[in-house]
Order: sequence, then structure tokens, then C-alpha cells
Amino acid sequence: MNKEAILNKVESIVSTDQKRDDKLRAICELLDEQIDVFDWTGFYLTSPEEDKMLILGPYVGEPTDHIRIPFGKGICGQAAETLDTFVVQDVSQADNYLACSLDVKSEIVVPIMKNGIFLGELDIDSHTKDAITPELKNLCEEICKIITPIF
Repeated sequence: MNKEAILNKVESIVSTDQKRDDKLRAICELLDEQIDVFDWTGFYLTSPEEDKMLILGPYVGEPTDHIRIPFGKGICGQAAETLDTFVVQDVSQADNYLACSLDVKSEIVVPIMKNGIFLGELDIDSHTKDAITPELKNLCEEICKIITPIF
């Protein structure tokens, strides 16, 4: 499936009458199925109870111990704090990396913003070093724009 087909499918998922988390899980499943180098795909969402805390949302992949991540901690926390997309092509070289698995070699984290407000992020791990191409970065950023209506 090419980029346009994936984005069309994401738009289709967003337009269903499913609950938000079911839509997010379906997007994780789509990316897991369609992008060979994506080995863990999930969403971290802002905590409704706790300020500056990310809570693990729907995901596909191995279970993670990182259920809650404070803003600023790890790549996910950095993305939450700076509101920037982070691409780490070699996690062994990142001094702020929270290891989820020894198999993870690269990671991308894309903030989800709506009307200037940070709502969460798409987090993807790959078992392949240098896996996050500019095209994959762009795809992930486009997905995060498409899904804002479900928040």
C-alpha cells in the first residue's frame, strides 16, 4: 500500500463511528501491517488527571513497561515538551532514550496538536537502524494531522 492509500485508509478510519481508542488501534494495526520497518506502533495521550504526563494509549507490538512518561523524559517526553517531531535513527546514540526493548534500533515520535494544544503523540519503534526515511516521517506527520478531529 502506498502513502496515498495509507492516508486514505486513515481518513476512512477517522470517519467511522467507532470510539476514539478503537480508531487509534485500527491506525496502529494499519501501520503495523503496511510498513515493514515499524515494529511497535502506538499512541501516548495526555493525562486528564495529571499535568505534564503521557499515558500509554492503544498500541500494536510487544508490551511495554512505559505506561506513564513524564514530559521531558525520554524521546516521547522530549517531543511532548518541545512539540517537535523527533527522529532517532540510532537509539544507542540518544542520551535521553527510554529503552522499551533491546531490539529497538530507531524511533520516531510525532506530536498530535489541535488548535495549538498538545493532545498526545504517535510513537513508532523499529528494529532497523536508520529506518525512518523522510517519506515515513512525512507520512507519520500527515497521519497526526488527519486524526485531530477524533480528539
